[in-house]
Amino acid sequence: MADFHKGERKEKGKNDKKKSFGRKKVCRFCADKALKIDYKDYNALKYFITERGKIIPRRISGNCAGHQRVLAGAVSRARILALLPFTATGL
Repeated sequence: MADFHKGERKEKGKNDKKKSFGRKKVCRFCADKALKIDYKDYNALKYFITERGKIIPRRISGNCAGHQRVLAGAVSRARILALLPFTATGL
């Protein structure tokens, strides 16, 4: 598999650098102050949960820490009121 023999090290070239990603994700709630997180707005909350019913982490959604905490609380309230599912349906 490797093109070098035992004991030899592969030389680092220009192609071995870490690949950078497109652009930094921005919290949509910080960018647009008119957007509010509300547990009754389940259509907006659906964007932040997976098909299995898990809350999408902030490194993927791009939310800041404060808004991610508020979002998690809103999703929890919506689940208790049966607006959102706790788990995937049909299993």
